[in-house]
Amino acid sequence: MFEPGEKVVCINDQFEALHRRLYRQLPTKGDIYTVRECSLGRTKTGGSDPGISYRILLEEISNDLDPYMDDAIAEELGFRSDRFAPLIGNEETAEMSLALETIL
Repeated sequence: MFEPGEKVVCINDQFEALHRRLYRQLPTKGDIYTVRECSLGRTKTGGSDPGISYRILLEEISNDLDPYMDDAIAEELGFRSDRFAPLIGNEETAEMSLALETIL
């Protein structure tokens, strides 16, 4: 879906209270970010349901390791890719895309 180095715009910054406590930094709707890494990741925090999703890390945001994973395989807390849209063109285009996303 996304590639490292690709510019993306946040289209969903609605996080549950648990996520706001776990993450040191969260993306802000309308802000532009650079993809640092892409991989499969969990969407569920804790519990037995892994909830697999496409996970991205951002150059501009750094977070702690996932506290619900064993230390040997722990990864940095990332974000679901569906919280972002590719940045096409310039920032003005991104703002228009965000406005459309809000309407839809």
